[in-house]
Amino acid sequence: MDHPASAAVLTAYGEPVEIRQIQPGVLRDQEILVRMAGVGICHTDLTAAAGAVPFPLPAVLGHEGAGVVESVGPGVDALRPGDHVVLSFASCRACRNCIAGHPAYCTHFAELNYSGRRRDGSTTLRSGSEDVHGGWFGQSSFATHAVASAAGAVKVPADLPLALLGPLGCGIQTGAGALLRVLRPRPGSSVIVFGAGAVGLGSVLAAVVAGCSAIVVVAPGPGRRELALRLGATAALDSATQGIGRELRGLTGGGADHSVDTVSTEEVLNLAVSTLRSPGSCATVGLRGQRNPVMLDQSSLLMGRSVTGVIEGDVDPQTFIPELIELWRAGRFPFDQMITTLPFQEIGAALAAAASGAVVKPVLTF
Repeated sequence: MDHPASAAVLTAYGEPVEIRQIQPGVLRDQEILVRMAGVGICHTDLTAAAGAVPFPLPAVLGHEGAGVVESVGPGVDALRPGDHVVLSFASCRACRNCIAGHPAYCTHFAELNYSGRRRDGSTTLRSGSEDVHGGWFGQSSFATHAVASAAGAVKVPADLPLALLGPLGCGIQTGAGALLRVLRPRPGSSVIVFGAGAVGLGSVLAAVVAGCSAIVVVAPGPGRRELALRLGATAALDSATQGIGRELRGLTGGGADHSVDTVSTEEVLNLAVSTLRSPGSCATVGLRGQRNPVMLDQSSLLMGRSVTGVIEGDVDPQTFIPELIELWRAGRFPFDQMITTLPFQEIGAALAAAASGAVVKPVLTF
């Protein structure tokens, strides 16, 4: 049964989105229809809208959604209408990596999250007689309603501020997971975080939870640095600081045990590695497009330094998002301090604010 809805439709790369009436189609196996309460804007949405991540057009982006289940498709047993859910990426839950607890590296990740179509070639959305590509990260939630993958829908308690929870499904989970699940710092260790967007600040919050004694943030904007300090960073440096490598090594007692690179330019990645102690580990998480060639000084990797690429924090959202919510309830993970809400109708202004850095984490509300 068709369900009337509206969505922000991207019709050309680099052009403004258009709010249009759309019709979600009949739900297929393991799909749910979610009425959105809020959706965060992630840098990856901006990258796709610019055409750097190929996604067929016309399309609906958005992949940090949270809302209420309206209906469920065949084979969905764990969710029912009325459930509150946070939406994260889609995964098959059956391949070797999914079974091993690494759904972010699902064998079918690209097909399920980037193709814009179901496996049979159909789209989840239409606008009039035109197919509209959905399923962006298993949801396409820049819309009043989203056809989402049940595997990526995490049920949450109904007493939570649902509209604010969407960023836990991607950006914040990426930064927190890279720290807690991949780098796994011991209490008292040191970490440098490059970039103070939602991903970097997610790492800062996680470093506080992990008991790191030195948490240093590098970011160009003074407002971002001030926010990082409020969230628990022990120091925050302007990325233009002269002799910044020497300064960072001084602040971490000769070098950091860990670093998180959310910027992923050649310059920043090399700095993230060269400011590590030996041994030390760097997680690089920034997505700059399909290809991002960098030249890394191999001698910096000797003496036990390592670099690991991380997608979606290498977490299982079904267990990790509830952990973050419990930390928030306990006052130990105040992610809401980086959120600015705007009505869905102002999505153009919200996208511009995200692109300019004027807002750390815009969340569109419905």
